[in-house]
Amino acid sequence: MDYERTLTNDYPLTGFYIDKILEVKRKFRNLLKYLGPAFIVSVAYIDPGNFATNIAGGSVFNYNLVWVILWSNLMAIFLQIMSAKLGIATGKNLPQMCKEVFSKRLNWFFYFVAMFSAVATTMAEFIGGVLGFNLLFGIPLNYSALLTASVTFVIIYLQKYGQRLIEIVITAFVAVICGAYTIELFLSKPNWSQVALHTLIPSLPNGEAVYIAVGMLGATVMPHVIYLHSQLVQSRNHLPTIAEKKKHLKMEKIDVAIAMNIAFIVNAAMVIVSASVFFSRNMAIDSIELAHRSLEPLMGALSSGAFGIALLASGFSSSSVGAMAGETVMDGFVNLKLPLYLRRIITMLPGIIIIIIGGNPMKALLLSQVSLSFALPVAIIPMLIITSKRTLMGELANKKWVKAAGWFITFSIVLLNAILLYFTFTGNI
Repeated sequence: MDYERTLTNDYPLTGFYIDKILEVKRKFRNLLKYLGPAFIVSVAYIDPGNFATNIAGGSVFNYNLVWVILWSNLMAIFLQIMSAKLGIATGKNLPQMCKEVFSKRLNWFFYFVAMFSAVATTMAEFIGGVLGFNLLFGIPLNYSALLTASVTFVIIYLQKYGQRLIEIVITAFVAVICGAYTIELFLSKPNWSQVALHTLIPSLPNGEAVYIAVGMLGATVMPHVIYLHSQLVQSRNHLPTIAEKKKHLKMEKIDVAIAMNIAFIVNAAMVIVSASVFFSRNMAIDSIELAHRSLEPLMGALSSGAFGIALLASGFSSSSVGAMAGETVMDGFVNLKLPLYLRRIITMLPGIIIIIIGGNPMKALLLSQVSLSFALPVAIIPMLIITSKRTLMGELANKKWVKAAGWFITFSIVLLNAILLYFTFTGNI
């Protein structure tokens, strides 16, 4: 301290820079206290369901659907910030607030839709872990299913040691996935001018593209983490004054911006790699196993290994997120108490059945993500209604432009789903 004071007195300019450095250091340490909830949430945006939809989108439609990833990510950032804001302003999570605001019958409806989306999500997580073991180590699918279930229960057990530990573990998994896809992106040598063009200019070539696009949307904007985010912020939400709540919200926005943009880069990389490697060789990939097998002869063992590691890390990390989300949903809407382990067995059953009967895991993953897109409005609309009420949110209630943006996003999702139904029933997919 004396040395710093001497520098400040004798060399004012040097002292100025030292003060700035110390100020930046203090701000960074303060930010680190708040980073974490959005990183847990972001795992849901890079789960195995994303592998299925992004690989399908890239291998069939080249770079045409990269724009879907961009706009889905922007929607996700908006909705996750709104969910966090609800939790910070009210001190309760979204399902708990729904229980207070809406009728019991409506809450049961919300509950069943939320649990349906949790089952669809968990199926994707479980199948991803199973395929990761199978592809990396050659373990048969039935044994891989047992291993995946065991690892899932271990991750659930870690929750008893606190949310911060889960945040650290999941952030490590996210780093593994990012590292793996950085390698993939480097090896695939994409056409960056085409990537930029299709990121900025939307296009939907046909009905199948709509199906894949809705699947991408369902895989990117996830209903169960809209519920969960409002709960995760509670671990840091011990601030009574509005000024402190506003500061908390500001920090959480930074948390969301960092974590969700990492998820965007990973998702975009999945589509870009698939387009660069598979579409360019006229290879329409309809299974994750085929994607893995094809990568090695095309780009080498490093590429296929990175793909398998990313898939395994994605399956494990998203499993814990699904468990936390399921707990939030069950405890909030209808106060239904079921043992956590029983809940996970129920949600894993569809994935186990698909493995046993020999179904196509990639098609199951894609279908699960499309179904999640249909569940999205049921999560978004109640959140918009609650966060627009000044009596519940105080000064953090939605402004007019936020309301308008929220309803536009909801309308866009419903419209995409309506178009998908039209193409499905007219036989154009």
